[in-house]
Amino acid sequence: MKKLLTSLSILLFISIYLTACQGTEDEVVDATQEEEQEVHTDEKHDHEEDEEENLEAPVGIEIEGVADHYHTGDTMELTAVLEEASDLDHWHWYSRESEDEEWEVISGQETEKFTGEATIDGLEIKAVLFNDDHEPSVQSAPIEVVIDDHHGHDEESQQIYKGYFEDSQVEDRELSDWEGDWQSVYPYLLSGDLDEVFAHKAEDGDMTQEEYKEYYTIGYETDVERIIIEDGHVTFFENGDEYSGEYKSDGYEILTYEAGNRGVRFIFELVEGSNEMPQYIQFSDHDIFPVDSHHFHLYWGDDREALLEEVTNWPTYYPSDLDKDGIVREMLAH
Repeated sequence: MKKLLTSLSILLFISIYLTACQGTEDEVVDATQEEEQEVHTDEKHDHEEDEEENLEAPVGIEIEGVADHYHTGDTMELTAVLEEASDLDHWHWYSRESEDEEWEVISGQETEKFTGEATIDGLEIKAVLFNDDHEPSVQSAPIEVVIDDHHGHDEESQQIYKGYFEDSQVEDRELSDWEGDWQSVYPYLLSGDLDEVFAHKAEDGDMTQEEYKEYYTIGYETDVERIIIEDGHVTFFENGDEYSGEYKSDGYEILTYEAGNRGVRFIFELVEGSNEMPQYIQFSDHDIFPVDSHHFHLYWGDDREALLEEVTNWPTYYPSDLDKDGIVREMLAH
């Protein structure tokens, strides 16, 4: 009996000892894992701090795909292109709203491709490529996001654009509002580049895509493929020929259309110039007071009153530096 009790005591002691050892090992493992996790977290934190606060690196990246301006909500698609080839692929993109603010890493942008939404006018964006030690290797010069909604997104601006306004809101405009180098969109229509626009209109409109295209074919038709307006002078480029004249303001006329909405024709009269230039040119661009125009419809002829009756043919012009994609983007925005 005594031997049995002694054996049981020994077994109990061994069991307690083994349990204690196991607990100690678990504590050591847990402590080690926790320490490793803390080290990893600290490394990540330090890396993020480096990314946000220490971005000194030579400029050797060019950002491609930047539009001259965006509309609120447009998708920005940018690409960081290295000036010299590299095997590094650790990318981050940064932004700041002004030079007085710190650069902040943009979440989710970790390749040479950037996709985002245009929401802040004047926002600066740059790309940085890191080396294997989490240090900036090379970066781009900042690009600036320019947002220009032209006619605005507030209710009053939208109503004016649609042709609903009070006479008291209309103001005289100078020819300088349309100053610039302009191209006709008619060639883009003929080549099929604007089919996407007509398809978009058909989604919510009362005509089919083909009907919209036919309607705009009549509206856009013109032989004047380019117009330059500068210092009170207007130059037409037509079928390889160039004509120019000086114009002065002849007021404006408010027109009411069959649909019930209205428009304003800003009229300018020829002072002197080529015989080929029309006596009158009339601008319509959906604006009713002084502001730089972003596109316009133009009517021209020698009879001021008869010209006001023209509502089916309205040659339309956009800046000459826009390519077909830029013109389509502008049209889809309106």
